[in-house]
Amino acid sequence: MTRIAGAHVVVTGGSQGIGLATAHACLSRGARVSIVARDPDGLTHAQRQLGAGVAAAAADVTDATALQDALEGLARVQGTCDVLVTAAGGAEPGYFLDLEAQVFRRQMELNYLGTLHAVRTVLPGMEERRRGHLVLLSSLSGLLGAFGYGAYTPTKFAVRGLGEALHGEFHHRGIVTSIVYPPDTDTPGFRRENLTKPQETVRIAAGTTPVPARRVAAAIVRGIERDRLHVGVEWQTRLIARLADLPGPPVRAVMRRRLQA
Repeated sequence: MTRIAGAHVVVTGGSQGIGLATAHACLSRGARVSIVARDPDGLTHAQRQLGAGVAAAAADVTDATALQDALEGLARVQGTCDVLVTAAGGAEPGYFLDLEAQVFRRQMELNYLGTLHAVRTVLPGMEERRRGHLVLLSSLSGLLGAFGYGAYTPTKFAVRGLGEALHGEFHHRGIVTSIVYPPDTDTPGFRRENLTKPQETVRIAAGTTPVPARRVAAAIVRGIERDRLHVGVEWQTRLIARLADLPGPPVRAVMRRRLQA
């Protein structure tokens, strides 16, 4: 089981929303925390909120070289990364045929490749030490497609697929992977989404209340401490994730036996 107390937890997208709430939650568990975000001013403000001892580095997760430099710099200050939380991301909703091609590219670069770049930076050290925990933020949209999210949904399915592939290859080497599926969450990013959502998307979500970011952070902490592969925030998402993964446990058991043969 992963221990957060005393661990160095690195959070991308750590200056606001789920990332900032997760940094707060890990600090309360006794972790050393580092945050990464692309906006230096927002990063400075978040660092002040979190308090002394929190390290920060400005980098755009879509820039693999800049992100690697930032993460390696944080490791020199705080020690090697024990837990990585990839909370950097965002959605650009709209009618599928109205979205320009560059929107699909931007979404994939931010949500999927931004996650991938962070993982590829910290994973070699985790493999060498034969321990570590990767926490990848997918979405409820990584389990079910949604009207108006034609550019966003595929990126979150990709994050989910990446997490399952990493689990399959690295779990027996002591590296734990968790995939998190937040529902609509009350964050600055979600409020920006609401400005461009199709009206049909708004109607579909009518009657549902976005969950607070701190509730997602609490689920992330539980998922880390319990070494869960699939992490839902509320019972509906947990049920959907369990149904989507019905073939998973027996197939993974077969793969583990063959790896050990």
